[in-house]
Amino acid sequence: MNPFEIKEPTCISFSGGRTSAYMLYRVLEAHQMSLPNDTFVIFCNTGKEHESTLKFVNECQNRWNIPIYWLEFTRNTDKFVEVTYETASRDGEPFAELIKQKSFLPNSVMRFCTTELKINPINRFMKSKGFEEFQTLAGIRADEPRRVGKLRETVHAPLAFAGVTQTDVQQFWKLNDFDLELKFVDKITPLGNCDLCFMKGAHQLMSIIQHEPNRAIWWAKQEEIIGGRFSKDRPTYAAMSQFGKDQIDMFDATEETIACFCGD
Repeated sequence: MNPFEIKEPTCISFSGGRTSAYMLYRVLEAHQMSLPNDTFVIFCNTGKEHESTLKFVNECQNRWNIPIYWLEFTRNTDKFVEVTYETASRDGEPFAELIKQKSFLPNSVMRFCTTELKINPINRFMKSKGFEEFQTLAGIRADEPRRVGKLRETVHAPLAFAGVTQTDVQQFWKLNDFDLELKFVDKITPLGNCDLCFMKGAHQLMSIIQHEPNRAIWWAKQEEIIGGRFSKDRPTYAAMSQFGKDQIDMFDATEETIACFCGD
């Protein structure tokens, strides 16, 4: 059985990273480079993705000649809105709107950002298309056993089933005629997904802040507005930003990023 062959209503959750794009390509390959009926490729934009991620998603849909639905959270009646590469938020507007609605910040215990900015918009979109039940494909590889274990009850991971590893994904993009324009360092893409997500390792955040200090402004502003922190066991983003101007060894360099639905 080909794990990339689709036989039922399906959402392909496209995070905008190399792994999920490779999964999408394998699905297309299994169907003569087209999408099966009742299959929707969905990219949920939080407004905190790197511009290179948005460009990559747009390039995938143009080069592979497929529709990709760009969704954003909104507080209107539908709770989601369709946007395009040109109109997509680029300064955290959907995320800020969600925080304003909740009146508190997401954290490692209550990660409502993933649910409200990604999972729920997907579910509402699919329901708007007439599908109460459908399968979701997520870009989880065979070398991510913890993510497979956490998400296997809610999503399907054809890459894991096929034994695909990070090495396979990187090799594919090295041989491809276009790629995500974000650095791949120490087996991760530091600026993938939300730029300074609190689920990323603290040393990783500090490294990003040191090299691109302006990225901390939005996160520090949200903490100031709410009067709290995204991570209670870490300094504020404002403090990390100040510290990052001088050094980056504030945290353990071996601390891993915590896996969630967002993917790679």
